[in-house]
Amino acid sequence: MKRSLRIVIADDEPLMQKYYRKILTSLGHTVVAAAGTGRELIEMCREEHPDLILTDIKMPDLDGIEAAAQIYSECPVPVILVSAYNDHSYIERSEADYILSYLIKPIRQANLAPAIPMVMRKFEQFQALYRETSDLKQTLEDRKLIERAKGLLMKNTPLDEAGAFRRLQRIASDQNRKLVEVAKMLLTADEVFH
Repeated sequence: MKRSLRIVIADDEPLMQKYYRKILTSLGHTVVAAAGTGRELIEMCREEHPDLILTDIKMPDLDGIEAAAQIYSECPVPVILVSAYNDHSYIERSEADYILSYLIKPIRQANLAPAIPMVMRKFEQFQALYRETSDLKQTLEDRKLIERAKGLLMKNTPLDEAGAFRRLQRIASDQNRKLVEVAKMLLTADEVFH
C-alpha cells in the first residue's frame, strides 16, 4: 500500500506551485506548504515537519540547495531537486546525502510517480545506516571506557583481566546499572583521588 506523504514544495513561480500541488495531490500526497523563496522554505519546514521536500534550485534570496542543507542540518528530510538547467555545477552541489533525486523541468506526473517512493526508500535506508553507525560508535566508546575501568581495577587490586571484568559486572548488577555507567563512575572516582 502506498504511503501518503506530507510534502513542502518550493518554486518562485506560482503556476509551478499550483502544478506541483495538482500532481502531488493526484498521487495521493498532501502539500502542506508552498514556498516562493529559500528562506520561506526553511521556515515552512520548521513549522510543518514534512516527510519530503520538492524544491526548485533557482529561487530568490537562497537557492534550493542551500535551503535544503540548512533544513537537513536541523531535521533530516529527503529532498527532490528540480531545475530547468542540466548544469554540472548544480549537479555537483546537489550530491549531498539528503538530496536523493534531481529532476529536469518540465516535470510530469510520470517523472514524480516513481521518483517519490524511490527517494523515500533510499532515505529510510540511509537513516537506518546512520543509526547503525551511531550505535556502533557508541558501543566502541563504551567498550573503551570498560577496558579503561578494567585496567584501573587490575592496577589497584590483585585481580586479573577476567576477575576485573566480573567485578564490574557484579557492581553493575548489584546497583542495577549498565556496565558502562559503572565504568564511568569508577574512572571518575579515580580522577577525584588522583
